[in-house]
Amino acid sequence: MLLNVLVVASEALPLAKTGGLGDAVSGMARAMREAGVEVTLLLPAYRGVQRQLVDVKTVGDLDGLPGGPASLVSGRIAQFDLPVLLLRNDALYDRDGTPYLTPEGKEYADNGVRFAALAHAATRIAAGRTAVPVPHVVHANDWHAGLVPLLMHAAGIRRVKSAITIHNLAFQGLFPMEDAEALGIPRSYCTPDGCEYWGKISFMKAGLRFADRITAVSRTYAREILTPAFGMGLEGLLNERRGDLVAIPNGFDADVWNPALDAFLPDTYTAADLQGKSTCKRELQETFGLIANPDATLIVSGSRLTSQKMADVALRAMPAVLDANPDVQLAVLGCGDADIEDGMRGLMASYPGRVSVQIGYDERRAHLLHAGGDILLHGSRFEPFGLTPIYAMRYGTLPICSRVGGMADTVKDPGKDACQAALATATGILFDGETPADMIAAIERALQLRTQPALWRAMQKNAMTANHSWEIPARHYMELFRGLSPQTVTVPRHLVQPVQPVVRPRLPVADVDLVPALAARRRAPASGGRAAVLGMGVPAAPAA
Repeated sequence: MLLNVLVVASEALPLAKTGGLGDAVSGMARAMREAGVEVTLLLPAYRGVQRQLVDVKTVGDLDGLPGGPASLVSGRIAQFDLPVLLLRNDALYDRDGTPYLTPEGKEYADNGVRFAALAHAATRIAAGRTAVPVPHVVHANDWHAGLVPLLMHAAGIRRVKSAITIHNLAFQGLFPMEDAEALGIPRSYCTPDGCEYWGKISFMKAGLRFADRITAVSRTYAREILTPAFGMGLEGLLNERRGDLVAIPNGFDADVWNPALDAFLPDTYTAADLQGKSTCKRELQETFGLIANPDATLIVSGSRLTSQKMADVALRAMPAVLDANPDVQLAVLGCGDADIEDGMRGLMASYPGRVSVQIGYDERRAHLLHAGGDILLHGSRFEPFGLTPIYAMRYGTLPICSRVGGMADTVKDPGKDACQAALATATGILFDGETPADMIAAIERALQLRTQPALWRAMQKNAMTANHSWEIPARHYMELFRGLSPQTVTVPRHLVQPVQPVVRPRLPVADVDLVPALAARRRAPASGGRAAVLGMGVPAAPAA
């Protein structure tokens, strides 16, 4: 039988997007569908989402969910031919603001109920209690779907398997323990061996504890989250389950992000002919109110203005860079912490015509930013994957990135002391540290490399032609899911004959690289429970 996967998430492009999660979910689902998996997305029916689907029909009513009765609506994203299920409860989801925040930027007070309802709906589908075909695997994404594995376990669902992908462990979905009944979580699961985290309910911990498999979105991040520095208090549990932890890097949508075909750009270009990039640079300078100087080095930044993204460090570093290099310009697109936004506005006021800051997000300007920039500045204190540097590389805008998470995997930098031949293989610049001096040194290094046109051009070509598509990650997800459900087959859409079924589970996937050194350094074994909550080392689960 064909492998059937239900992907549960809070976002998916183009239906709902606040950041990289929406890109990752839709990109992964599309790639798996192309490879022959029966994939269906399950999302909340936010305001306006249903209108973006075709072939819409109600396929069932669900009573007794957190937040009240709801209905399941099926449809398709026409441009991707991708099946979608929406959980419709207008009282929960038909609202102003973002999927998570009010128009004033505050978290909805009932977010726990909103995403618990989504998890209960997925569990009913897995239990065969709806008219929707029962999947072989339910794939939960981030904390918003973290209750799914717990609820499936509580319901005694064993034939249908579950997996959870950690897109960002920093966001855990924490809610008061007294909300357990309203969220439909059995009391027996509200313990340190269940979803309890420092006296609260953690949706993320629920998923990590009970999912059959756990994936992280880059190899380096999979190693980092086993340590106290990046584990967010869950490193003990993750070490306990590291035999089930698999690193599958994200990809990017090579059709949407393609400078040769991008309808958002005033001119297109390729790695072989960069002439159109100059046109994009001029358009970017004019759109952002910068001096139209083709010889300026245009540094761009397109990410959240938060401390995680080291926007606070950039605020302190850029004046020194601008003062020392009169030909440098800076264009910023993003939003985030109010004090950092104000600081960016102040920086723009101090350097008129050389610094421009646009608060918010606009898809056209985001594409133009990557196409028109010379250098992307993308510091980060932690970065599970890092789509923005990949977009920039695709457009020949070389990234300066922190050596953390997925960026340490995707950005190639032989180092500042490397020979010219080695530097000619680079795709960007990586730096260590979190101080303004660390960032300034990386920027100055990039500016020096840009004075060598042949070398810079070679780096641009490397960056633009690197393969970060979903093709390989999709194969790894397929191998993972078919390992969980070995009786299934997949039929790639370009093939007539089905791929033969997996004879036995094959885990871990080839991309698992969870550092033996970390295992050797873990602290003395504990019995789990509260130790896991406190992030203490626990014995490893036996390998699958």
